[in-house]
Amino acid sequence: MDTINQNRRFMHCPSFFEGMKESDQAKKIPAPAFGKPIVGEVIKLPSFEGLTTATYVDLLDSRRSKRDYTDTPMTQEQLAFMLWSTQGIQYTRKDVATFRPVPSGGARHPFETYIAVKNVEGLKAGMYHYLPTENIGEKLVTIEYLGEIDDYDKKITSALAGQAWATTAPIIMFTTCIPYKAEWRYHEMSHRVMLIDLGHLGQNAMLSAVALGLGSCCMAAYVQVECDELLGLKDLDEYTVYAVSVGTPKES
Repeated sequence: MDTINQNRRFMHCPSFFEGMKESDQAKKIPAPAFGKPIVGEVIKLPSFEGLTTATYVDLLDSRRSKRDYTDTPMTQEQLAFMLWSTQGIQYTRKDVATFRPVPSGGARHPFETYIAVKNVEGLKAGMYHYLPTENIGEKLVTIEYLGEIDDYDKKITSALAGQAWATTAPIIMFTTCIPYKAEWRYHEMSHRVMLIDLGHLGQNAMLSAVALGLGSCCMAAYVQVECDELLGLKDLDEYTVYAVSVGTPKES
């Protein structure tokens, strides 16, 4: 019960004004970079303009978790929309804040998106990373190819804590957290805010999938070490926090 009570207290709102006095922002330390250095093969995806027609009410009526997918490949336009609608950068405020389709406390957006691709038209299977800083203010998407995923089904199933159904999806979007992006502003209070932000991101992903006529499922169950290894992460500076499968759902 002590652990449960401790976790309940973690959900309480702390004194922000006091806590922010200790932040690196308050100490006039420059803000961390918006994005990571490019290390892989850069690929520009086609425009997704005009791809969606559903009304907002339609999206809310249709949003459900889908765990069984057909072998229909995803298009590059669909992939582009999924990425932009969750982490695209619409504009920035100096070198401090980015503004995106999904909200984030203090406009910190401490997340990165990696994509395990199994079946996308015109893309080789493997791991990719979204590069939103390449298209600030544009409805365009750039990704980088990081490499193959050996024994895809086995490795993904194991990393996602035995959820083998996820390997039937053409893509799985892995969200990682670079905590200092939020710690810079909110110090010790940032981690509660980041967890709230994850919910915003997941809802955008699911509504965007429905808008494309696709299905999705958000996953908070995974094997930390295996996911981090799959994405090439090794320490607490960046780590996996979420996964979302997306694809054409089988009729229920």
